Amino acid sequence: MKEFIEFIAKHLVDSPQNVEIEEKIAEEKKVILSLKVKPEDIGKVIGKQGKTAQAMRTLLTAVAAKEGKRAILEIVD
Repeated sequence: MKEFIEFIAKHLVDSPQNVEIEEKIAEEKKVILSLKVKPEDIGKVIGKQGKTAQAMRTLLTAVAAKEGKRAILEIVD
């Protein structure tokens, strides 16, 4: 899951080397992913009206469901 979101984020931003993802396991079947990018790239990750971020969250939910888990994506500024 972490690699999947990292792949998507690196292709959206201008500075892919600054993409950082931290994975925290909140409960047995719950994973929280925190995505950090440069301040000037945050708009590219969020998208207009949050549509890009919502699409990433939807894809992450589908990948997590295949593994029998629940995943949450946080975009840290």
